[in-house]
Amino acid sequence: MADTTEKGFEDILKELNEVVEKLEKGNLPLEESIALYTQGVKMLQSARGVLDKAQARLEVLLSAEDGKEPSTEELDPAEFLKEE
Repeated sequence: MADTTEKGFEDILKELNEVVEKLEKGNLPLEESIALYTQGVKMLQSARGVLDKAQARLEVLLSAEDGKEPSTEELDPAEFLKEE
């Protein structure tokens, strides 16, 4: 499957579901199963990154003060995920 860095969340999720379906059938050789599992983990990480960025953008929009134009600048999602 293709690199997930340029794909949208829905595309990544669709491909991840395909990988899961193949793994759930259980009729694959061990090496192919491990390769698919590894690919699935990478897709999951990529999907999580997309969601983290979306969450960070929403945090900025929701934190905009009344009467001010909300900021839509790129932010590091880790800033919003820190424990205080």
